[in-house]
Amino acid sequence: MRNKRTMILLAVLLVAAFVFAGCGDKEAGGEEEVTEDVIRIGVYEPMTGDSAAGGQMTWEGIQLANELYPEVLGKQVRLFLEDNKTDKVEAANAVNRLIEHHKVVAIIGSYGSSMSMAGGPVAQEKGIPVVGCSPTNPLVTLGNDYYFRVCFIDPFQGRVMAQYAFESLGAETAVIIRNVADDYAVGLGNYFQEAFVEFTGSEDSILSVLDYQKGDQDFTAQLTTVKNLNPDVVFAPGSYGDSALMIRQARELGIQQPFLGGDTWEAPEFIEVGGEAVEGAVLSTHYSPEATPTAISEEFVQVYKEKFGKEANAFAALGFDAYMVILDAIERAGSAEPQAIRDALAATENFQGVTGIITLDENGDATKSAVILKVDNGEFRYLTTVNP
Repeated sequence: MRNKRTMILLAVLLVAAFVFAGCGDKEAGGEEEVTEDVIRIGVYEPMTGDSAAGGQMTWEGIQLANELYPEVLGKQVRLFLEDNKTDKVEAANAVNRLIEHHKVVAIIGSYGSSMSMAGGPVAQEKGIPVVGCSPTNPLVTLGNDYYFRVCFIDPFQGRVMAQYAFESLGAETAVIIRNVADDYAVGLGNYFQEAFVEFTGSEDSILSVLDYQKGDQDFTAQLTTVKNLNPDVVFAPGSYGDSALMIRQARELGIQQPFLGGDTWEAPEFIEVGGEAVEGAVLSTHYSPEATPTAISEEFVQVYKEKFGKEANAFAALGFDAYMVILDAIERAGSAEPQAIRDALAATENFQGVTGIITLDENGDATKSAVILKVDNGEFRYLTTVNP
């Protein structure tokens, strides 16, 4: 799909005020007859459970893309959404339902690396390509020729935050606090640790790696250790809810060190739960409406705000990009057959998306810049962009 055409269509459709609303379907009922004039794309996102906010933001971006671009190869594109409920078993089941029940030819998802790692093998076995929006763990695509993603991966994200801690904050010591059952948190914590040790030149710069369990609400034990160790910075790559509660409890205990996290923090609930306690918290993410890298990104900011009445976020932008990358692959392939889509996805180069220019490497991963945000006066504010 050519970028010039993309920008023209966005401008025209902005004036049209979303006349295509309703093209996306959240299907839960009986199976529909498959017709040749409809291209069926599945979506599996956490619409409920611990990661519901992230899944819902992603779904908004996917819906918007479908409303603006409801056709490819002269055929209507229809979306089928399955809730993976922030559960690994449900994620695998959701992918299976999309393929067997809804007969989709490609899939978008999922928010959360664990959900993507659970659904990926099902799609691979059945030969259906998947484009992930924000699953950053390297294992999501490793060894899976049918899984791609439009986001950067954790080795880069971990290094970005370690570099920020060392160079911008002058930190020489750190403590990591992670959800030991979350593949994302464990992986990102490991990559931060490796990079921070490299920057500081000392194996002793990581004072401790502290674990908690999914569902924990009391972080007193971990935070008491933090207070006793007195690190320069705390890296806590957990979910927005866990991390916000943890930071609030830390401030109540008199811990004033900076807290750093990853892209999962970018949710309104992080600020709602944390309140004043999360002021100054810094996170890495994929996109900011304050730093639009492409022409289509600038258009997206305006269109998204008109549609949803709020500022655009990284997960909606990634959902938009995932949909558009699939449509671009279908158009380049001249076919909606799953294998043809997969092969075209693997050849994606210099696609101008909302979150940046996307080229998929041999693993199906996007080499992308990272954005660093800071909570300032109850809002996420852009600090800087870090290139690979």
